[in-house]
Amino acid sequence: MPKTPEETFRRLLELMLAKDTDAVAGLWAEGGTAEFPFATASAPRRLAGRDQVRDYLARLPEVMDMQEVPAITVHHTQQPDTIVVEFTGTGRTVRTGEPYRLDYIVVTTVQDGLITRYRDYWSPLATASAAGTLSELLDLLRSAVTR
Repeated sequence: MPKTPEETFRRLLELMLAKDTDAVAGLWAEGGTAEFPFATASAPRRLAGRDQVRDYLARLPEVMDMQEVPAITVHHTQQPDTIVVEFTGTGRTVRTGEPYRLDYIVVTTVQDGLITRYRDYWSPLATASAAGTLSELLDLLRSAVTR
């Protein structure tokens, strides 16, 4: 089992590339959270607990096929249990078969090798494009403006 925040995060990426979302969820502490501050539409902004994280992750392989993480930079903070990670994921959109590239910034807090807080700052537009749902998101935004 990974011990440091960086080891835990790198293991998370390995498991995501292996499409083992159940094992990824197993990296969360029982009461750990995942937060997505820029989430839009029906995407959750916060997941509380390992089971919610597991349910959320189980759907990802049906949407995006991440095949590579060609860039990763880990920034250590003054809190030894927290890191900031910049990384790029590339792969194919399941819905369209088109290639995608997404850039992420994630703030991760780990205690005893398990994630207690995960804050993922991704672009909703880039993510919708990668998932093949950009037109739906734009329609939703247009309808919200006209209300």
